[in-house]
Amino acid sequence: MTRQPASLRTRQLVLRPFTDDDLPVVVGLQCAEETHPHELSPRTPTEAYAQFASWRRHWADHGFGYLVVEHAGTRKALGVGGVQFTSLDGERVLNLYYRFFPEAWGRGYASEMASAVLDWVAREVPGHPVVVITSASNGPARRVAEKLAFSEYRRDLRFGVPTVYYRKDIPSIG
Repeated sequence: MTRQPASLRTRQLVLRPFTDDDLPVVVGLQCAEETHPHELSPRTPTEAYAQFASWRRHWADHGFGYLVVEHAGTRKALGVGGVQFTSLDGERVLNLYYRFFPEAWGRGYASEMASAVLDWVAREVPGHPVVVITSASNGPARRVAEKLAFSEYRRDLRFGVPTVYYRKDIPSIG
């Protein structure tokens, strides 16, 4: 089983595993309409609780997963992000996920977080492609994927929303 370090640090961010105390952050992020401008609707609190439990289960099963993203100076939660296994078209892939509170938008945090996570993937779980799945109308998420050299490989409807799929094969960096 792969083990993610207790936290990853970047110039501006601390990325750390969830604790029980993070449930209100996740519920607030996943249920707020303003954090879902490119989706049909935000999660309900019940759906957000189930999502949080599933993210914690992934950690227990695999030793890594989605993370709380905090500002390094203030330790204020800015959002969540990271990778976890999923199946896409019958292939086991790592889904790169990022969602931030609106006050964190436009500051490069998603790219900084994703870059650190991709470096970790290259060291710890190479050989699995990484995908980003986002609404076709989500320009900021698409720019992050493109900035990190992901390639668009498919478009379709997902949950009734036009969706773009990006992929990146991650070489091992030893």
